[in-house]
Amino acid sequence: MGNSYAGQMRTTRFEEVLHNSIEASLRSNTVVPRPVFSQLYLETEQPLAHDGRTENDDEDDEDGSESNSPPIPYQMKPPPEGCCTTDGFCQAGRDLRLSSLASDPLDVPPGFMLVGVKSPSLPENLLVCAVDRRFLPDERGHNALLGFSGNCIGCGEKGFRYFTEFSNHINLKLSTQPKKQKHLKYHLYRNNQGVVVKGAPICWRGHGKRYMCCIWQLKWFPDLKCRPHTNAGPPKKRHKGWSPESSANSLPEMGRRRKGLAKWTTTSLCSSILFSTSINTGHGPLPQLTGNVSEVLVSSLLQSCYLSSQTLPRVYQHYGPSPIQPLSTEMQILLTVYYLVQLGPDQVPLIEDLEQIFMRSWRESHLSEIRQYQQPQTPSQQPLTPSQLPWLAQLAASSCGEGVVVMGEQIGTLAQGIQQTFGRLMEGRLENTNYVVIIVTAPGQETQSCVVVTGKHQCRALAESMYSPSEGLKEINHQLSTNVAQELIHYCNSLGQGVSDCLFFTCTFVCAEQAINVGLFTHRCNPKALKYSVQWREVRPIQLAVARKLLSHVCAIADSSTQNLDLGSFDRVSFLILVPPSEVTFQQTIFHVILCVLEELGGLDQEGVSQREAERYVVKMDQSAQARIDSLIQEAHSNSYTLYILVHDHAHWDINSGSCSGPDSSLGLVDQLLNSRQVRDAPNILILHVTSFPFALQTQYTRISPYNEIHWPSAFSNDVDLYHERTRYFGVSELLESTRSGSSLPLMRYDSSFESMASALEERFPKLHSAVIRTTVLIQHYCVALMAASGRIGGSHNLHKHTSVETMEIVQSLLTAAQQCPAHHGHMVLLRIPSLALAAWAHRRLSRVRRQLGLEESFEIILGNPNQALNIGQSFTDQIKTWLKIQDAAWVPRTYLELEALPCILILSGAEPLGESLPRSLKYCDLRVINCSYLQRTTLEQELGLAAYLVRAESRPPHNPGPGSDLLESDAEKLSSTDNEDEEGQENGEMSCTRADLLKYTIQSPSQSQTQVQPQPPSQSFQYPQPQPLPSAQSRRQHSKSTSSGSLSPQASSPHLSCSWARGVSRPPSVLLPRALYDIITANDSSGLPRCTSFLPHMSVAWASSFRPLLSKMMTCTEQSLYYRQWTVPRSYHMDSSNCTEGRSDNFHPRRLLLSGPPQVGKTEAYLHFLGILSRMLIRLMEVDIYDEEDINYSGVQYHPPSASWPNPDIMKTMPFDYTIHDPKYDDISSVYSPGYKPRNPVRQEDVYLRRRTSRIKLSKYAAYNTYHHCEQCHQYLGFNPRYQMYESTLHAFTFTHLLLGEEIQLYFIIPKSKEHYFSFSQPGGQLESMRLPLTSDWSPDCIKSPIFTPTTGRHEHGLFNLYHAMDGASHLHILVVKEYEMAVYKKYWPNHIMLVLPTVFNGAGIGAAHFLIKELSYHNLELERSRRLEGGGPAGDVWPFIILADDSCVMWNTVDLDARNGPVEHAVSLKQVLQHMEACPELAHYGLCGIRKWSSREPFSKGHLHDFLLLNVDRSQNVQYDQNRFTCHDVDLTLRLHSAGLLVCRFNSFSVMKKQIAIGGYRTFIIKTKVDVEVGPSQYVCAPDSKHLFLATPAQLLLEKYLQHTSQKLFPLSTKNYTHPVLSVDCYLNLGPEVTVCFVSSRPHSFNISTAGLLFSGLLLCFADSFVTPGFLKKFSFLKGATLCVISADRSSLRQTVGRLELEEEWRFRLSDEFQTANAKEDRPLFFLTGKHI
Repeated sequence: MGNSYAGQMRTTRFEEVLHNSIEASLRSNTVVPRPVFSQLYLETEQPLAHDGRTENDDEDDEDGSESNSPPIPYQMKPPPEGCCTTDGFCQAGRDLRLSSLASDPLDVPPGFMLVGVKSPSLPENLLVCAVDRRFLPDERGHNALLGFSGNCIGCGEKGFRYFTEFSNHINLKLSTQPKKQKHLKYHLYRNNQGVVVKGAPICWRGHGKRYMCCIWQLKWFPDLKCRPHTNAGPPKKRHKGWSPESSANSLPEMGRRRKGLAKWTTTSLCSSILFSTSINTGHGPLPQLTGNVSEVLVSSLLQSCYLSSQTLPRVYQHYGPSPIQPLSTEMQILLTVYYLVQLGPDQVPLIEDLEQIFMRSWRESHLSEIRQYQQPQTPSQQPLTPSQLPWLAQLAASSCGEGVVVMGEQIGTLAQGIQQTFGRLMEGRLENTNYVVIIVTAPGQETQSCVVVTGKHQCRALAESMYSPSEGLKEINHQLSTNVAQELIHYCNSLGQGVSDCLFFTCTFVCAEQAINVGLFTHRCNPKALKYSVQWREVRPIQLAVARKLLSHVCAIADSSTQNLDLGSFDRVSFLILVPPSEVTFQQTIFHVILCVLEELGGLDQEGVSQREAERYVVKMDQSAQARIDSLIQEAHSNSYTLYILVHDHAHWDINSGSCSGPDSSLGLVDQLLNSRQVRDAPNILILHVTSFPFALQTQYTRISPYNEIHWPSAFSNDVDLYHERTRYFGVSELLESTRSGSSLPLMRYDSSFESMASALEERFPKLHSAVIRTTVLIQHYCVALMAASGRIGGSHNLHKHTSVETMEIVQSLLTAAQQCPAHHGHMVLLRIPSLALAAWAHRRLSRVRRQLGLEESFEIILGNPNQALNIGQSFTDQIKTWLKIQDAAWVPRTYLELEALPCILILSGAEPLGESLPRSLKYCDLRVINCSYLQRTTLEQELGLAAYLVRAESRPPHNPGPGSDLLESDAEKLSSTDNEDEEGQENGEMSCTRADLLKYTIQSPSQSQTQVQPQPPSQSFQYPQPQPLPSAQSRRQHSKSTSSGSLSPQASSPHLSCSWARGVSRPPSVLLPRALYDIITANDSSGLPRCTSFLPHMSVAWASSFRPLLSKMMTCTEQSLYYRQWTVPRSYHMDSSNCTEGRSDNFHPRRLLLSGPPQVGKTEAYLHFLGILSRMLIRLMEVDIYDEEDINYSGVQYHPPSASWPNPDIMKTMPFDYTIHDPKYDDISSVYSPGYKPRNPVRQEDVYLRRRTSRIKLSKYAAYNTYHHCEQCHQYLGFNPRYQMYESTLHAFTFTHLLLGEEIQLYFIIPKSKEHYFSFSQPGGQLESMRLPLTSDWSPDCIKSPIFTPTTGRHEHGLFNLYHAMDGASHLHILVVKEYEMAVYKKYWPNHIMLVLPTVFNGAGIGAAHFLIKELSYHNLELERSRRLEGGGPAGDVWPFIILADDSCVMWNTVDLDARNGPVEHAVSLKQVLQHMEACPELAHYGLCGIRKWSSREPFSKGHLHDFLLLNVDRSQNVQYDQNRFTCHDVDLTLRLHSAGLLVCRFNSFSVMKKQIAIGGYRTFIIKTKVDVEVGPSQYVCAPDSKHLFLATPAQLLLEKYLQHTSQKLFPLSTKNYTHPVLSVDCYLNLGPEVTVCFVSSRPHSFNISTAGLLFSGLLLCFADSFVTPGFLKKFSFLKGATLCVISADRSSLRQTVGRLELEEEWRFRLSDEFQTANAKEDRPLFFLTGKHI
């Protein structure tokens, strides 16, 4: 490291020093792409001496100074008093000599090495120390970081960051400048005997041409990258030495003897080279310079720009000899000159601008080839030649005078040009020159160039940009701690003839009296002047929409076929919110959690939610976070039924790789914790990243799928209008718009007076960092403005010239607002000072001025340190408590939002905002001292986002910016900034009450009942929902600054309202920016977007290629995301840099989401609401709505013992059949007459389906599920069998003949490969022969013998077909019976289920047809199986004859425990247990039909109607078929006919089935449709034959059934409510409505019918009467006079034949007008019926 004494030019060994400096600069591990423009590489061959060494190569290297001049004396700092000063010992008195420590155990931390130190006073011995290996060179003398980091082996003291300090500690007692290169001489190691011995010398220099080779390689291999910067990087302080890492730290003057000589010279030595695959030839050597190298800074950014602009993307290399070539070296140099010429005198060159210029020139020159990839063509213009370059460049530079100087002619080498440049600089000839461009075009050599930056302003800006943000803050701290800035402070204090401190002294006595007056004014305030009204907060519609979008994405992950999230297996939600290490942000989030979620997720009562309970759900990302995350991982591992949500809020803050962070650094924690294997692989942990700036998470190696991104709805695309928002977001786009409108003072502006004062001081104090200078000037302005505005200084009018108009306006507004308001409401002024040290100094300075002026009670000055809790004076705390009516004596504000309406200056410090939300009373956002060097999009937008605001949609803020502002706010998150979003809201003067209140308050003046000021709840902790709508009668202007807080905002006030805060709360804050930043933000690029949007999105990423398009003005957020995913790559220290799997284009984490939205728009409340609705959804997923209805018309008689397990056939035969229908779903149908029947009082409801009573109960472990259930146990059951391909199934036709249909029936089976063993085939893969049935004697504990048939329609997603859990793993045959047109969709959702596809003719049929075909097919299959058994030699009658007909909504099954002490207790049981119990029933073959109940009945077995879940004996019921035409009541009809046929019907009342309410699909959802769009009523379902009637597109049978149901009181007038005279229905049951009673009789011989002797019927219903119905049979029954006859037939011919055959005209009178048909067209085969009256 060369010495850096200002003004002393040295002439020896400079070559070595310069090479070391350039080498280290090129290796400097910078974190950000620095907008440093110039880059200097000096290469020249050095003649070799006879021994092969360079002439100046000093063999010994003992002397650190040059050989031709005496060493400069070095004065060591005197040791602390009492310290040991003995040679070989450290200041703590511990021995360091190698001879003493050789055998001792030594503590060497990881990453450190033992090094031998050579002490001048102990030449025979070495001192032992531990040094960080990163600061030592490798075996070739390369790759050593500048600086030092070491530990003392003797006393164990660690963390020495400067070798000077370390040399003092180990008592080296040097007479020259301490240098690690001179004194760290040998590696030390332990030999085989365990003794520490001297090893190889440390190679501080290479051999031969080693320096030039190193530069050469770095220069020609663009793939080589610098090491990532870490906190353990180079030293913080650059004292008396030059560091290319941060040489801007010390700004030495370069020779003060010459007036106007540049104090700074930033030299960029960057050879421009023609892109070539050969890297060894055609390039000149690097010259060696002499002089004070600390005056020269070197950066590689310009060379990188040149190289990247010459590296064509692969897409242009796929066409062989392509005509598309990169820009030539000469064109790049010329374009560079053009760019420098057009820069203004105060502008700083930006590498982004130059890169765009290169790309635009390249595209224009290859436009046609890029579009069409044409073959080589003759170029239209000659390329630029090296000989033309110098004079063209000089011609271009001539237009700007002396601003840019081109040295090209008569320059043979870069060394010569640089020497001339430095000569002119020393002579003062470049006083008005900002850039010197040196071009070398020697014949036969490649063109070379470099740019020397000599402008003072440009040098300072470029030098400071070489710092990383953390290094810049450390340098500022160093300057303040070493009193380097003291001269500047003294100079500022002396402005205006020493007005500052002098006036403070002279005004002390004046202020004392006035301070008393201020206090009296404060106490005179009437605290009752305002009263409050409370209004509950709500979630804004847009927040609710975003929460639902988040839920939708989570459900999409769960529903995907990847099985990465099984929502159905979770019964609760737990969460942990990770926030940056800011105490205010931590408290904000806690308050949100208290308000939004804990009651739902934690099961806590609202009154019981405490601060401590809420803190369990929020953690700051500091070192304490490790234990919290570890605890959560362990909890997640042990609670597999809990879904854990890790919310990473402000996610752009820490994206550093954990491997690149120091052990004591909080950076990299997110990577270590969230990307750990335990979190990544946990199936019940889901990660949600929330940020306003998602760009750094959208790279080529991102872990987040683009499908898992959720973007805030955009105002640009009018998405917000869909949500009926009462608020409008005012962000960066609107701020920019205000600068263009010109109608009034823009909200965003710069302060020209301040800029000129700061510039003048920057020239006067070149050694100081600009942030120190600008902060000092700014605070001086505020101090002078306070003195002037207070009016307490004599001659205060003279003070105005020492401050700016902008500052005076801010201070005057701050002081007058609180004085004029009766309640002392005021404004907040935000001073953004990133440096903690500068912010603390500013706080002390302003507080002292305030105290001297006696203004302590007028306004508060708050230091916003992210590491500390909010602290304000007690008097101001009391004022806030008065506004909020808080009685708690210990209460203190914890968030900035609670400072609503408090007059204050908030000095917000920290390298970047960490999510702190600001109150709505913020009026001025002073960003004049933020750093302009780090030009990344995230950095800029984050600072501007502090001013983001929400206003009422009705009120237009100043300048009325339109929704399509140019900022990339085409989606709301485009130019967003901080994540202060959610926390925002509550703010205001009279704010909410307690922290848990979160209410919105309205301040009302008693004298003006209609003039209300509604302050917003101050703390973000309160309601973060947007300002809620107030009662319309009180038109209030509520604007919640934060998206999330309802907050207190003043209501519409009368014009004479004296409260400035109330009048201005709807106005967004004004923003003051540095001039340089203002120019960048307000300028547009070629796409029409602000230039800042084309900057690198984040310092942790890099552009993948210079050949990238610009962002488009019309891009949505999704398109922006895809843009960054394509064109950015993470740097090595980015946490996603390791997320790259070879051979894969993506490596997304399946359970990771990203929510992005503008700052302060309400994201926190949105994602907290998402957590709430997710929790409710999971609970809902574990619950089900079942029909909760008691049996109707029940009155039972005990026949069996209560403990009977199975029915006794003998008892069942003696039991009377219960004709009464007890199923509640049939409470609107006709009652079935039986002796002793007592009518009920029917309640007529048109829509029974919607009004039925339900209960919500938790699913048991034996429940049936729909397609949304995905648990691991179900994988194989649902088709995820590793032996078979998913969806692998075959289609088989099955044909049989049925006499009733008179034709063959062809059905289709879809049989998965895994289920083929249930069927028999003629040969493997051949014709389907039958479905295998077990024998009656077969029994297995894990097998169900009866095939289960489930007819279904319209419920492919919601039908409960997953019986895996219901069957408790038992083997069973389950067949879905579907209609042909639904076959594909059912197969898609249930690929592993067997399906029976009904014939096409049944597409429009009802449930009767499905049951009919199931029953007939089952009987036919029974016969086939019997035949197959006979052929195999088995007994034919032993085949199992039962099937199960199950409804698709049966969800759970229960059994009654009769042994309970407290009476019968019902509990859940598996379907397997129910079926195995029923199948095991003795003498089960005697029963024709069995079923179970729906929750009631006390008799263990009963004989009556069965529904929904049936065990059908297809053998005994062979001759009783389902009515294939029926749509309704088909089960009632079948049961009546089975009973009349003499078959036993039994209901197992010890079991019950629960039916789930499914509002979608099903056989009861047929809709009566017309062929034109006209509404019709039930009376129009029939019409007269051959009439011109509106035909309906509905099956004829359904029309008939609905007509009879709704109009029977007209058709059978004598039957209405006449239960003693029912309607006689022969061989069928039809629903005639609840007011009509039906008496069922069967015409079959030997059938069982009720006794009808003495019974007069009020009507006769004959539906499709067959040959068993005879005139003699009908004459057995008696009818009332005037009774109604209704005869139904399939056509008019059969209708007449039926009337004649049954001799009906003898007793019944008919009229032509009594014939009707259903309202179908002829091609739809209508039904006909005839009515008549009994004579």
